[in-house]
Amino acid sequence: MGDQTVLVTGASSGIGAATVRRVAADGADVALLARSEARLRELADAVAADHGVETHVVPADVRESPEVAAAVESTVEALGPLTGVVVNAGLARGSEVESMTDDEFLTMQRVNVNGAFYTVREAVPHLRETAGNVVFIGSFAGKYPRPFNPVYAATKWWVRGFAMSLAAQVGEEDIGVTVVNPAEVRTEFESADGTPFAEVFEEGEVTEPEEVADAVAFALGQAPPTTVNELDVYRRDKFSHF
Repeated sequence: MGDQTVLVTGASSGIGAATVRRVAADGADVALLARSEARLRELADAVAADHGVETHVVPADVRESPEVAAAVESTVEALGPLTGVVVNAGLARGSEVESMTDDEFLTMQRVNVNGAFYTVREAVPHLRETAGNVVFIGSFAGKYPRPFNPVYAATKWWVRGFAMSLAAQVGEEDIGVTVVNPAEVRTEFESADGTPFAEVFEEGEVTEPEEVADAVAFALGQAPPTTVNELDVYRRDKFSHF
C-alpha cells in the first residue's frame, strides 16, 4: 500500500485507530479525522515513528459539512492525492423508540448518515483522479432486524444502501466501493445497556478491532477493475445467537 494516502474518520479509537495502524504498517500515509485532537496526535506520532509514514491530524466533526470539506482539502494539500477513504465515524444513542429523545435520534442521524454523506461527497472528486477506494464501516445491524435500538440499525441500513448505490454511480469511473460489516467488536462502542463492548466481552470472545482493520486494508488494496463489494466480519457463532 505504499504511495497511498488514506483518510480515516473516527480515527481516535476502536476500529478507526486500528485501521490507522494497519494502513500505516502497509506503508500508506494517513490522515486522522476525529474530534479528539490530543488522541489523534498521540496516535499519529506513534504510527509515524513506528512505520516511517507521513501523517496528518485533522480535528473535525463529521456532523459539520464545512469542517469535512476543509479536512479533505487539507489532507490533499498535506499528503498528496487521496487514494482511499474509510468512512468509520459512528455512534449509538438510546435504544427504545418510544423513549428516545430528539437529541439522541438526531445525533445518530447527523453522525452516522450526514457524516457519511459529507465525507463521500468531498472525497469522490479526488478518488476519481486516483481510481481510489472508499470503504464504509457498516454493521451486522445494517443487514438483519435488530430488537434493540432500531434507529441505530436504520442508520446502518442507510449506510449500506448508500454504499451499494454509490458503487452503481461511480463504478464506471474506477472508484471502488466496499462495505465492511462487523458484528460485536471489542471497542469503546456501547452495547444495548450502555456498557462498552470492550468491557462486556473478554479477549477471544468476539471480533477485535484489528481484525476489522485487516478487512478494511484488504478492500483498500484492490485495484481496477476489481473491488470487494461487501465483507462480513462476524464471530463464528454469531448466527447461533441470532
